[in-house]
Amino acid sequence: MTLEITPMRPQISSPAHYRTTLAGRLFQAGHISIQEASDISGIEERRLEEIFIEKGMIRQNRILVCGGAGFIGSNFVHYILEKYPYDIVVVYDKLTYAGNKDNLRSVQNNPRYSFYQGDIVDRKTLEMVIEKEHIDYIVNFAAETHVTRSLYGSDEFLRTNIIGTHSLLETVRKYPSIKRFVHISTDEVYGMLQLQEDYSFFEDDPFKPNVPYSAAKAGGDLLARAWRHSYNVPVIVTHCTNNYGPFQHPEKLIPNSLFRVLNNKPITIHGNGQHVRDWLFVTDHCKAIDTILRNGEDGEVYNIAAQAEYSVLDVARKILRLLGKKSNFITFIDDRPGNDLRYSLNTGKIQKSLKWKPEVSFEDGIQKTIQWYENNTKWVETTQEKDKEMSRYI
Repeated sequence: MTLEITPMRPQISSPAHYRTTLAGRLFQAGHISIQEASDISGIEERRLEEIFIEKGMIRQNRILVCGGAGFIGSNFVHYILEKYPYDIVVVYDKLTYAGNKDNLRSVQNNPRYSFYQGDIVDRKTLEMVIEKEHIDYIVNFAAETHVTRSLYGSDEFLRTNIIGTHSLLETVRKYPSIKRFVHISTDEVYGMLQLQEDYSFFEDDPFKPNVPYSAAKAGGDLLARAWRHSYNVPVIVTHCTNNYGPFQHPEKLIPNSLFRVLNNKPITIHGNGQHVRDWLFVTDHCKAIDTILRNGEDGEVYNIAAQAEYSVLDVARKILRLLGKKSNFITFIDDRPGNDLRYSLNTGKIQKSLKWKPEVSFEDGIQKTIQWYENNTKWVETTQEKDKEMSRYI
């Protein structure tokens, strides 16, 4: 019996396959853009992106942003969508008085953005969104944050800031596919410093909150610590100083002061205005959170601040100067309870370990903020109309 052997023919890739492979290797190495890869391969850009994603050549993170229609959350959404052309951002927001879908109007048609209205306390809806959207990461901005409102009624602060945080931690524990959960908190959990005290709080300083808001945030932070140590949940907690910038609710000092002056009304200040805060431009905060999300260490706590400490009175006078008003165009009103004298954070940890530092000076940041509010007076008016009880808390 004679065996007939058929010679093997070497497989020769087609020119189109070769061009696509070459384009993929050059793109993955960072030598060319997706547009240049499209030119080389002859494949339409959007289709080539899909091919590269399917082959794992493009990393596509799917980020759930809780409280993403609020001030800092919406700025974070804009930042991520602009910086990372392949990341998917899913916003989950209850749309309380502080949540505003108008903050996200410019991205509402972006195919990498989607929105779900929901409460972080509602685990059933949370889990539905996580499963449907195949979430990899969670960043939680959802919180009740206004100090004076917490003095008038603390129930919602405890519900959202403690029970809501517990809900998220339990949800992350249920889904091992979630790689990291970043929980955003505040410098106010550490308590008060004296005006002349030469000290800034470190991440391991004890909590000494003085108002219902900060006590509730401290409760959520402690839950995150416990869930990390008890269940190995991949959670990181951040503490930031006072943020300012576009889309901030007009109940807060800087936008409230700006809009009052723009309407020829004096700025109102609690007490004597000597209370000192560190003022962090919101984009710098977003960059810090992004750095922590991608490069931070699970179980850690990171302080985020600008080292730009000014008293409330200093800020008011700076706004008046920039808007061409006299420095005494101010009305002093009774101080509110629990108005801590000074907050200050040491940021050596994040600067050393993650190489983050603030980029926007207070002078530049406040001018950018003024320009934004001057160009978006309609947004402020609409927000004030939505929250008619706002003046009660200012």
